[in-house]
Amino acid sequence: MSREADRPWSDISRFSSVLDHLADEGGFSVRGMIADLDEEIDVDGVVYHDRGIRVPGHDATFVWEPGDLHSPPRFSVEVDTVGPRSAWAVFDAEESWDFYLLRSGDLAALAWMSDAEFEAEEARTFATKGDAVAAGRFSFGIFLRAGEAWRERVDLIRSTDSPAFLKRDDGQTVLPRTQSEFYTTIDSSPEDLRETGAAPGYLGLLEFEVSIAD
Repeated sequence: MSREADRPWSDISRFSSVLDHLADEGGFSVRGMIADLDEEIDVDGVVYHDRGIRVPGHDATFVWEPGDLHSPPRFSVEVDTVGPRSAWAVFDAEESWDFYLLRSGDLAALAWMSDAEFEAEEARTFATKGDAVAAGRFSFGIFLRAGEAWRERVDLIRSTDSPAFLKRDDGQTVLPRTQSEFYTTIDSSPEDLRETGAAPGYLGLLEFEVSIAD
């Protein structure tokens, strides 16, 4: 599982009340969110990160999904992907989540982690959730790219018919050639991702779609 563990983040700040704000607003874009901050962060595009799966996009949008009698409230992340790809993820809003802005030099990212994930995977190593995230130990995030770094991601994904590329624990980039090869590499299927996120329950991921049109 790729967590950028080889690139600790030197500057980390926690967002307050992200889900409360999202419930009030209904939705907001990542680039709009960053533009509203008193931070000098250039963003030409984003790369959605799900446990090492990387999906480049022009932007990403957080959307609030109110619950009803049959399902709890949820929030989703929808990626405005590069090319004919589709990518979105749905999370359980009843989990206790924290959202962070991470920076290291000219690199920046958003990351979010639930209390349940921290207790299950990181509490024996790190004193706090923030410490774990600062060390790169997060399953979900959005990397903010600009300039040549963004153009490299666009060229990379346009060179393949895969819905995403992969980043391994050792930092190696894996670029499947097709959608079929992508799902073979991650040992999953489109149906499994859509129905369960192919994730343990404590991660709080309910659904995950990543595909490319024929």
